Amino acid sequence: MLDAEQISSLQNDRIKNLVKLRNRRPRDQQRIFLAEGYRAMSRALEKGIVPREIYFSPDWFQGENEMDLLKRAQSQGSKLFEISKIAFEKVAYRDRPEGIIGIISQWNYSIKDLALSNPPFLLIVESIEKPGNLGTILRSADAAGVDAVICCDSVTDLYNPNVVRSSTGVLFSMPTVMTTSDEAIEWLRENSIRSVAATPHASQLYTETKLTGPMAIIMGSEQFGLSEKWLEACDEQTRIPMAGQADSLNVAMATLVTLFEAVRQRSAPQ
Repeated sequence: MLDAEQISSLQNDRIKNLVKLRNRRPRDQQRIFLAEGYRAMSRALEKGIVPREIYFSPDWFQGENEMDLLKRAQSQGSKLFEISKIAFEKVAYRDRPEGIIGIISQWNYSIKDLALSNPPFLLIVESIEKPGNLGTILRSADAAGVDAVICCDSVTDLYNPNVVRSSTGVLFSMPTVMTTSDEAIEWLRENSIRSVAATPHASQLYTETKLTGPMAIIMGSEQFGLSEKWLEACDEQTRIPMAGQADSLNVAMATLVTLFEAVRQRSAPQ
């Protein structure tokens, strides 16, 4: 049996705080964030990230494994709260609630703490605005096997609920650093890591660009692309060909295409 505190009132202070944590300021003030759903909770525990608290409502469970997950979390130190169906509906941010929300402590990786493979393979994104794009980018980076994602001058925060949701739990395993463009540019130079900027104004196609060796792919914001700072600092520029009327792809899609061209080149026989 689970040892869980029962909450039914919508006026309960814990319920009110869960609603507040949808916004960045309360998240940053409390140094915590929300992760919702079975897969997110499961992947957090797999990576040794134990939620401080988990709120659950069996009325919303989608499968039969939720109780085992809750027992595992409780055994590792999570405090459990069982809340009413209507209370969970109020605090859930997913379109289809799964009946589990965890409160997790924020972390803060430094760019100098990154563990690099040999040769390093990195993704750098500048001023990403939409949380869903950032989460999808993390998934693509994970699938491509990059060492880390470096987010420069970010507009959205890493712990936005839609970043967590769209990352499908990859947030817990992909080393991700929030920093400035100036610091990232200096760090690349110090570590002799070549940078390739993706921009529709480049003359060279991405399939013709060398994406092997120690390197970082640089992607820009949805609205403005890469800043002049990055375009001037990069070692090379590349582009994805566009045959139709659109002059660019969604940044998450462009990132996926470019990363997997790098994967193709890096896995080809030498």
